[in-house]
Amino acid sequence: MKILKYQIWHILLLSLLLYAINFCINNDETIYYGSLWNISTESWFILSVLSPIIHQIYVLVCWRYELFYNGISNLLGKNGFRIYKICFAILILSRPILVTMLSISNTMTLTIDPIATYIISLILLIPAIYLFYSVKKYFGMDRAFGLDHFQPEKLKNEPFVKKGIFKYTSNGMYTFGFFILWIPGILFQSKAALLVASFQHIYIWVHYYFTELPDIKTIYEKR
Repeated sequence: MKILKYQIWHILLLSLLLYAINFCINNDETIYYGSLWNISTESWFILSVLSPIIHQIYVLVCWRYELFYNGISNLLGKNGFRIYKICFAILILSRPILVTMLSISNTMTLTIDPIATYIISLILLIPAIYLFYSVKKYFGMDRAFGLDHFQPEKLKNEPFVKKGIFKYTSNGMYTFGFFILWIPGILFQSKAALLVASFQHIYIWVHYYFTELPDIKTIYEKR
């Protein structure tokens, strides 16, 4: 089944990442320390881990169902891409929101000089902002959402973007955009949030190599 191509690697690497997370939790009880709004850090942690898993599986199914079978367009007609984008936006925004909630719940489980947290956060924020600027100005938000999976024939001859941050890296979104997820854990000095940020930043590359990159090769194979 084309939708599941290379997904055995996705499952294996996700399992390995979850095992590593569990190992860290079992060896550091402060990762689950604290609460927010009477919701335990453990609950915030689980939600923060589930959020990217649900998001990336959603994208996998939508992208490939549409790319190979025109499934979403056949089901929802001309509103298919718009409805997909709304759900995508909700899921992508849930990532930093939940990490921030987790950071507050688990605050001060690290000891970092406050000035250092501001400096590190600023260092991470600058390329992330430049990335979002470059996406909006040169790449286009619809392409970032995955428009090429919905209109492969129209976009397969579009040039790859080499302006803005994309002059320096072909995948600025995953390299720099995910710096945003590290900032709450640094500012609130939260072990739990930094562990989740590291998981999310690694896990997005699983999505890239075993979902997005194979799809790119399919869409742009005639180049």
